[in-house]
Amino acid sequence: MDIEKKRKEILFTREQIQKRVEELGRKIARDYKDKNLMVVSLLKGSFIFTADLVREIDIPVKIEFMTTSSYGHSTESSGKVKILYDIEKDLNGYDVLIADDIADTGITMKFVMEYLKSKNPKSIKSCVLLDKPSRREVELEPDYIGFTIPDKFIVGYGLNYGDYYRNVPYVFAFVD
Repeated sequence: MDIEKKRKEILFTREQIQKRVEELGRKIARDYKDKNLMVVSLLKGSFIFTADLVREIDIPVKIEFMTTSSYGHSTESSGKVKILYDIEKDLNGYDVLIADDIADTGITMKFVMEYLKSKNPKSIKSCVLLDKPSRREVELEPDYIGFTIPDKFIVGYGLNYGDYYRNVPYVFAFVD
């Protein structure tokens, strides 16, 4: 059966996501008050989450983007991370917060954190909308987590399946 013909199970509504992103933004603003915050968004999946998140952070913030790939068009991570587009700014003097849509195996976030540490930021932390700790393959605990989810393949709110569904304003899983 084609996955698109399966039923959708909504895990988080637009309203639930909005409320949680507001909470995360307020906490990040408190934690980074009087710091030099740079948010690095991991494209493509986190662009919607990052846009909503930074609007809730009411302190000065710079925003940069990186594009990485470990999934391609598959529902499983390949385990190998490639940087397709690197940040352009020098990180010296910045407190870096990496924003991503999901921490699944943790391989991408760990790779990016180690890579950006080599660029000498003052500090580096991670923020994910969704955390799937049951799939973790590396030691990683995101610093800021929107929601912890079960081991389901999920889409919507930036997360895709075959380059589609990123525009759906809620998070859902396909079910039989």
